[in-house]
Amino acid sequence: MKRILAILLTLAAGLAAAFSVPALAATDVSVLLPASDLSMIGLAGLTLTPAALQSLQQGFNAAFKMGLGSVKPSWQQVAMLIPSSAKTETYGWMKDLPGMREWIGQRQILNLEAAGAQLTNKHYEHTIGVNRNDIDDDQLGIYQPVFALQGEVVAAHPDSLVWGLLPTGFAVNGFDGQYFFDTDHVGYTAAGAEASWSNTGGGAGAPWFLMDLSRSFMKPLIFQERKKAEFVPMNKSDDPNVFMENKLLFGVDARYVAGFGFHQLAYGSKATLDAASFTAARLAIETQRKPDGSPSPVLATHLVCGPSRRAEAEAVLMKEFLAAGDSNTNYKAVNLIVSPWLG
Repeated sequence: MKRILAILLTLAAGLAAAFSVPALAATDVSVLLPASDLSMIGLAGLTLTPAALQSLQQGFNAAFKMGLGSVKPSWQQVAMLIPSSAKTETYGWMKDLPGMREWIGQRQILNLEAAGAQLTNKHYEHTIGVNRNDIDDDQLGIYQPVFALQGEVVAAHPDSLVWGLLPTGFAVNGFDGQYFFDTDHVGYTAAGAEASWSNTGGGAGAPWFLMDLSRSFMKPLIFQERKKAEFVPMNKSDDPNVFMENKLLFGVDARYVAGFGFHQLAYGSKATLDAASFTAARLAIETQRKPDGSPSPVLATHLVCGPSRRAEAEAVLMKEFLAAGDSNTNYKAVNLIVSPWLG
């Protein structure tokens, strides 16, 4: 155990040096490891014994996890996590749920509609090849930052899927068969009659969105996860890649997919973002009704945009007083999320 701990400390010290962490980089582990063990981690030439390969894998995995932990994902702000246990998940959906009713006679059964409401997981991978000559020549240090960067890439990938999906909603169908942001979703009047409902403001500029993100279990987008990212080595001396190409392979794979969820919780626009368009969006999202005519419990909580719309968004939400000195009725009306993925 002491030997393994010392090996890990040595590798950690190498990583700390690469990332300028003086306290850890200065760690002296030579008193813990004999010269024979130092050679096994690339400080005096590495022999590909099973123990050495295990140490190598642990070191690269530690670097990977360092990078993985350095990223703070933001997709959870607009997407709900749905654990998956199959290749494809079917989502029963409803136009909306009516409210409770007095029980007179038989129950009225609300049937879920499953047609077109499926998300199929996708399989993703990221693989790094380490030249065996670099191991023999004590060049492992050049790979430590690479594996840390691999961890960052893997951790940021769900963000790229979720945030990358959101702007496509103006031309990609949701579960109801309409564009996610569309002018003629099925809505309802106070009398319970069907009527077209729009959750888009048109336009041709950078997109912005008004959303109800108050529920952790129900959000506009879905992140469906079948398998978390897993670090897997292929580094035995008799592996085909080592024999044929002189390379040890260290890969990551994961299975998941991003998709659209509840369009009722989101309003999207590419038009100018000002007080008038914000008010129109807020009115649209907050005046929805259920099939029985009762108000739908949707209230806007967040304005979402990219950096190019930040100034417009802050002018709407962050100025307490207008140019003429009047109070700004939209001042801090909702929270602001600015995502670099939205441009």
